[in-house]
Amino acid sequence: MATLTVASRANAALVLPAVLSAAYATRHGLQVSVVFEDVVSLDSGNSLKLVTADGDCIADEAILDFFHKAMNVSFSRKRVEVDEWLKRRASLVFDDYKALCKPMEELESHLTLRSYIVGYSLTLADIVIWGTLRGNPAIVGLRRNSLNITRWFSFIEDSNPWITGAVAGFQNHARQRKAAASAAGANYNIGLANTENGIVCRFPPEPSGYLHIGHAKAALLNSYFAHEYGPRRGTLICRFDDTNPSKESQEFQDSILYDLSLLGVVPDRISHSSDYFRQMYEACVKPIKAGRAYADNTVLEVMRDQRRRGIASACRTTSIDKSLAVFEAMKSGAEDGRQWCIRAKISVDGVNKALRDPVIYRCNHQPHHRTGTAWKVYPTYDFCAPFMDSIEQVTHALRTNEYRDRNAQYHWMQDALGLRRVEIWDFSRLNFVRTVLSKRKLTSIVESGAVWGWDDPRMPTVRGVRRRGCTISALRQFILKQGPSQNIVNMDWSRLWAINKKHIDPIAARYTAIPKAKAVTAWVDGIDANSSTEMPKHKNPELGMKKVVFSKEILLSQDDARLLKEHEVITLMNWGNATITKISTDSPTGDISILQLKLDLQSDVKNTEKKITWLAKEPANMVPVELHAFDYLITKEKLEKDEDVASCLTSPSETRTEAWADCNVMDLCEDDIIQFDRTGYFRVDRPWCNGQPAIMFNIPTGRDA
Repeated sequence: MATLTVASRANAALVLPAVLSAAYATRHGLQVSVVFEDVVSLDSGNSLKLVTADGDCIADEAILDFFHKAMNVSFSRKRVEVDEWLKRRASLVFDDYKALCKPMEELESHLTLRSYIVGYSLTLADIVIWGTLRGNPAIVGLRRNSLNITRWFSFIEDSNPWITGAVAGFQNHARQRKAAASAAGANYNIGLANTENGIVCRFPPEPSGYLHIGHAKAALLNSYFAHEYGPRRGTLICRFDDTNPSKESQEFQDSILYDLSLLGVVPDRISHSSDYFRQMYEACVKPIKAGRAYADNTVLEVMRDQRRRGIASACRTTSIDKSLAVFEAMKSGAEDGRQWCIRAKISVDGVNKALRDPVIYRCNHQPHHRTGTAWKVYPTYDFCAPFMDSIEQVTHALRTNEYRDRNAQYHWMQDALGLRRVEIWDFSRLNFVRTVLSKRKLTSIVESGAVWGWDDPRMPTVRGVRRRGCTISALRQFILKQGPSQNIVNMDWSRLWAINKKHIDPIAARYTAIPKAKAVTAWVDGIDANSSTEMPKHKNPELGMKKVVFSKEILLSQDDARLLKEHEVITLMNWGNATITKISTDSPTGDISILQLKLDLQSDVKNTEKKITWLAKEPANMVPVELHAFDYLITKEKLEKDEDVASCLTSPSETRTEAWADCNVMDLCEDDIIQFDRTGYFRVDRPWCNGQPAIMFNIPTGRDA
């Protein structure tokens, strides 16, 4: 996966083409995440930086060449011509009107009788030139006065709806980061000490699952404090806490990095706890030799009971020499070492149970996804976190307050290992009603088959909420709005979806869908022949136009038809008024079977009470779609810690409605967000293709979450 970093305050004519090219490349199989920084130029002085999947770093103009070459074999048959236009686009970025006249005249002449700049299909040349013209305000007048350019410009946008979304994303990100924090009203002045030399924070996910929104809060807050809080930019470390090979995999690690990039979290450094297994093993020997740790082979259930009751283990008096020998046997994988663990000797019956001789090393003979079978013994989180934080020069450990009882243990460990103490600031965990964020419980839900996977739209993962239709910009704003508060609350999902609605409404084109079940045919009097016209997709003209088909037979939903009365005047949306002249009912069921209408297009639509959606009953205008709606996964407001999640799953948690949609839906692409009039907002999960229904997921709006 490649990552494109964009200075969102840079000249849009320079950076927008790269943003669009990244979206174009992604649509053709190249995974490219885009990260925006609210700056005029990046640290390197460039406006754009691309880090490829191989780790190569490319800047500015060379990025367009990279995308062209990467897609050349499959998608660009006329490489020389495309290369020429990639170079010629440099003449279109000026803000000098006179300097723009000649290249615009050349482009106008070139586009005579052409729909595309090169060949007979969309290429990177179209994307780059279109993005340059769209991003240069000085060129607007020349563009509108050029007949061929105007035709081509509109055609490229209308035939590729994803372009509009990419442009909107660029515009939103230009002010997103600081606007989100300030608009939120959250207090970020928490009085962190020792920040004058910059803050070093860490986000330490375990690669044993996908990133959920609780992790997203931790990642965004650590990113904010590392990069925004102090008088100078600090450092953010993404450290993979890969100390449990039974649960971890490279797949999870890759997914976490990708989701972080979507969130706009860009670590300055990526590390792995597994890189320090040797140092941690050697460090653990120190407290054993000092009599501050010991080997224990007590059965797990007995050990838990003893810790709960404040009873010392019989192994607490194990000699230093034996503990060292056992630790070596554990490391070598010897059979007689497998039943042992190493415990810190802190307290037997302390009020803070986190101090009751916690386990700091244990055996695991599963192969590690990075180190293979080199190690048979691994540190626990209680040992690893304080060790890694200190040696990686972390200045402030920001973590959720569920770890607050372990703060004393954290500093005891650093003292026992002779390491520098790290300051801790804890913030409240992000909790939601009728939602579990325990990775163990989420894993059990996935493994039970109750959901399709970690990216199921019912899952509280970053990928899940994104697949359901939550924009990354809305998720960022929502999380930053919570701030680093220590107050523990159970959030309602409606607050997130209400914010999301504000982000999607300006870019969600309007379409029509009628449920297939019991759909009512209406005969329209007053229309001589079928016809069509072009109408705006949205009040925002940049979203383009759509085709509206008129016919003598139209479809209405059964629910709407039941509300109508004979002789009533209604408004057919996007058409005009009509009078209900006859209603036919199916006697056994009471369902409406047929309606007869008479057009009354001269009367004022403002005077009618009912505005009805309808669809021309023409095969070419009836596109099959599946509309999916989702419920909460959990039936209870709050799941207790030891409660069985399987017994509290909502069933069913998904409903599907088959419907007919208008012909414009055939042009939609995956991830497009639209609104079906009077039905709701939807994200396209699978586009319509060769007669196969489009699959669309309903997006909550805050009132229906």
